Amino acid sequence: MTRKVFYKLLGAFSLLLVFHAVVMEAIFHQIVVSSTIASLPVLGREALFSGVAAILVAFPLAAWFSLSISQRLRRMVKFAHQIAEGDLDARLEDRFHDEISTMADALNATAARLEQSFSELENRRAELAALLDSMQEAVVAITREGNVSWSNAVMRRLAGTQIKEGRSLVHSIRDPDILNCAAIALRNREVRYGRASTLLPGSIFEINAAPMPGGGAVVVLHDVTNVEAAERSRRDFIANVSHELRTPLTSISGYLETLLEDPHPRPETTREFLQIILKNSNRMNRLTEDLLELASVESPDYRIAPQPIRASTLLDDAIESLAGMVVDSGIVMEFGGAPNDSVLADPDAMTQVFGNLIENAMKYGKSGGRIRVSARKLETETEFPQIEFVVQDFGAGIAYEHLTRIFERFYRVDKARSRDSGGTGLGLAIVKHIVQAHGGRIWAESELGAGAAFHFTLRVVPAALPANEVSEPQAAVRTLS
Repeated sequence: MTRKVFYKLLGAFSLLLVFHAVVMEAIFHQIVVSSTIASLPVLGREALFSGVAAILVAFPLAAWFSLSISQRLRRMVKFAHQIAEGDLDARLEDRFHDEISTMADALNATAARLEQSFSELENRRAELAALLDSMQEAVVAITREGNVSWSNAVMRRLAGTQIKEGRSLVHSIRDPDILNCAAIALRNREVRYGRASTLLPGSIFEINAAPMPGGGAVVVLHDVTNVEAAERSRRDFIANVSHELRTPLTSISGYLETLLEDPHPRPETTREFLQIILKNSNRMNRLTEDLLELASVESPDYRIAPQPIRASTLLDDAIESLAGMVVDSGIVMEFGGAPNDSVLADPDAMTQVFGNLIENAMKYGKSGGRIRVSARKLETETEFPQIEFVVQDFGAGIAYEHLTRIFERFYRVDKARSRDSGGTGLGLAIVKHIVQAHGGRIWAESELGAGAAFHFTLRVVPAALPANEVSEPQAAVRTLS
């Protein structure tokens, strides 16, 4: 019982005693006035009546005080249950001004601080969840029993519907390397590293499993697929360059040693050997130039100088620059027409693109006897229309399984034929990077025995060319032989 409540009850009891004394005095005064002689039984009866009267008055008052305090305490108990159940918005209302109301105010203040603290914790948890969801790494936290307690969006995307909070990690992720690292981190309380290759087919992940201070562990997966591919590509590139350079160097070295060992070589033999040496030297020179060009177009600093140029003019310039080589090869080149629209392109870079594609068609489509170059405007609903350029040969064609890889560095469909023709295996890779630098795309279509066609797109210039630069449409077909 608090002090103020005690004082209230003590005051009420005192009032009851005073009231009882007043009643008793009045009764005795009446007895003395009405009777000169009062017997003891009469006095006892009157005293009993007065006591009963005082009790009848005191009992309702005490009951009222008790009920009021009981109701207030029950409200506090109910309030405590609400807070325990997480209803931090609940508040106590008490209109009295005693220590019970002071305690109610303290409980309200405590609830308000708890609500603020939980709100701050929830905000921090949401910020942490958003931060972890924005990571490129997959993250999953597990309890000391090995159950999933949390996972970010990347992990949920990788594991699918299998991963859920409260579910065992063993039943959520089937990769044995991940499970092994997590088990060691839980059991030995030490950081464990590893690699996973079966979580997602075709992808490789680095595993970092670390114990958490409060028990459990956190597992982080970093996707290194692209890094591995780049490293593999680098190794293959070095191996290919070494092989391509070693072949002509070996040939040059062998023929030179033969000439040097023969003190009196025949003139025709010397000439033959020197021609072979020159051929291999030219091959090495072409390889070196293509390597430098590929390094240039693959560099982040590679820049083009695009300008509006008519599609037909672009094809005319390409054909004229290769006219001598086409005539010498005996192949017929057909010009299949082009629209009058202008494209945004770097003329020098496009000359290199057409040069590589036409030279490639002449080498590998020579059996078809002709090459066709053309352009057409694509009917699309995009904001920037495009023109599709095509260089087509009618030779042996390319098998379907090679079409997606022929733009890789040093990739050859027929390695023996490529080396005999003097190709370096870098021309199409250079073309791909130049077209992509223009914002276009390039692809190949082919059927065995029906030739191959290389397509690429360039964006049409939105603004029309001046009237004095517009010429008549090109002829449907023009041949160069």
